[in-house]
Amino acid sequence: MNRCFSLPRRLAWRSVCAALALSALPVLAQVRDFPASALRGTLVVTQPPIVQMDGVQTRLSPGARIRNTENLMVLSGSLVNQTLTVNYTRDSHGLVHEIWILTAAEAALKRPSAAPSSNLVIDLK
Repeated sequence: MNRCFSLPRRLAWRSVCAALALSALPVLAQVRDFPASALRGTLVVTQPPIVQMDGVQTRLSPGARIRNTENLMVLSGSLVNQTLTVNYTRDSHGLVHEIWILTAAEAALKRPSAAPSSNLVIDLK
């Protein structure tokens, strides 16, 4: 029993794999769809779970999700002291729950930002 593929069969298999890989490229280039409730802000992770959103110190919610420009999950500890333009949502307690780090093209699109208010500030002392 010969388990080796013949040369024409290997070339056909490789062309099928290449075609599948190239067909996935347009999916990777799509713009992400953010929830309507997402706000624009500037994120600085100071000491996880403590972050600054637009200069106001707040916290990440338990189970907060941070997605990078490729829409992959990242840990807050890997973003310490970086200033990032993000879209974000808050949970029912006012904690930051979902964060999307924006590409330059996404950051160029207009989106509402949250004005600092007293009910969103958490005293950490």
